[in-house]
Order: sequence, then C-alpha cells, then structure tokens
Amino acid sequence: MPVEEFVAGWISGALGLVMGYPFDTVKVRLQTQNTYRGIMDCMIKIYRHESVLGFYKGMSFPIASIGMVNSVLFGVYSNTLQALTSTSHQDRRAQLPSYTCIFIAGCTGGFLQAYSLAPFDIIKVRLQNQTESRVRPGSPLPRYQGPMHCAATILREEGFRGLFRGSGALMLRDTPTLGLYFITYEGLCYQYTPTGQQPSSTTVLVAGGFAGIASWITATPFDVIKARMQMGGVKQKAYKGMLDCIVTSFRQEGLGVFFRGFTINSARAFPVNAVTFLSYEYLLRMWG
Repeated sequence: MPVEEFVAGWISGALGLVMGYPFDTVKVRLQTQNTYRGIMDCMIKIYRHESVLGFYKGMSFPIASIGMVNSVLFGVYSNTLQALTSTSHQDRRAQLPSYTCIFIAGCTGGFLQAYSLAPFDIIKVRLQNQTESRVRPGSPLPRYQGPMHCAATILREEGFRGLFRGSGALMLRDTPTLGLYFITYEGLCYQYTPTGQQPSSTTVLVAGGFAGIASWITATPFDVIKARMQMGGVKQKAYKGMLDCIVTSFRQEGLGVFFRGFTINSARAFPVNAVTFLSYEYLLRMWG
C-alpha cells in the first residue's frame, strides 16, 4: 500500500506538529538566543511579551508543509523496507525484519526528508525567533511579515542557497537519528505484541513516545548547529560553514551549548511521537 503509507504519514505528521509546536518554539529560542535563563524563563517571557500567540509564530507554514515532509519520511521508510525485505506493513508484525534493514530504511527516509524539509524549516525557525509582539499597540513591526514574505526576503538577501542554510546539519541530524527512531519503535512494538497480532494502542503510544526520546538523544547537537546556521544570515554574520559554527559555539559557550533544548525536546518528544505513530497505525489499519 505505497500511497496509503504517504497519506498516513502526511496526516499523522500534521497532528504531531500541532501538539508539539509551542514546545518547539521554546526549544528554538533557547538554542539560538542567550537572553533566557531556562525553559520556564523563556516560556514566561514569551507569554508576557507576545501573549499565547507567541508560541505559535510561524506555524501556518509548517502545518501546510509538514504533512508533505512527514509523508516523505514514512512513505520512503515503509517502501524501502518493503523493497529490502519483500514484506508489507502488516507482514512485518508477524516477523520483525532485521534491525539492519530497519536502520537502512529509516536512514533513507531521514536523508530524503532532510532536503525536503530544509526550506520550510529555515522559514519556521526565522519566524519563531521574532520576539516582537503583534498584540501590543506601538510595538515595532517584525522583520518578516509572514512565511511568504520571509521566503521572499531570504531569496532577495541571501539567494536561493539561503533557503538551504543549515541543510547539511539537518541531514546529519535526521539521517542516523531516524534510523534509530524506527529501530526503537519497531523493536518495542514487536517485543510487547503477541506473535501474529497487531500492537495495541497502548503499545503503539509507548513505543512511539520512547522512539521520539531516543532519537533526540543523538539529534540535539546537530539540531543546535542547524538552528544557529539558519539564523546566521539574519545579521549578515553567517558562519563560514558547519565546522566553523561548531568551533565558534564551543569556544564561546562550552560543551553544554550542544545540548540546549534537550530537556524540552525530550518532554515534547514523548506525546508528539506517541500521537504521530498512533494516528499512522490507525489510518493504515482503517485503509488496510
């Protein structure tokens, strides 16, 4: 069911995005700005200065695009695994494919997702980093008036390559991480599901949640580098490259900088990925 895999990935990705977006905004601010003392300080300042709407800055664009990106991930993963093992999604519940095949399929999906995601992600990150309040009279106008204006400004000031700023770090974040992501999910589902049966909703929720947490353990350092490179063009002080960004960040802020946002990423990862996988599995069963 190649088409259904893509559609299910589209819908489940959108649901996960809506649930986790406020936490994602806090994570991006912590990774790219030095004005917050921690998660709670960041949340309080966003709420006080920008209202609850501040947590949803830039969400309209990702909600329209994340479905496509997530459909690439789940669709490519499932179809690559089917090509490697000659088994359908339902067949894999009876006999778990080798972890090597799962990892390769997850990495393939992550690699292709990264380059599909890059232009949408930089626009999201730029909009999330705007601290101007739109609800207070007299507040200065934000640099970007919306996602399309942001895209046009990047193209005008930084060229077409500007839309792919940080894509190398994004690729290094998603490729191995999503291999681990699917290994964790498939392994836990298989471990706690009686042979020949479909995993229960509880099993899917728990497996999906732990898969999300496991993936962020390896993803966070490159997630930080990715976000910093994406913001580098705003003040025309872009890093010379990924290595320069890594070295500069380490020299200025120490090793801990590479784990900024890990706590909130982990807290967000469990419910978001639990819902993503539950809706994905439910849709495939409904259409199966």
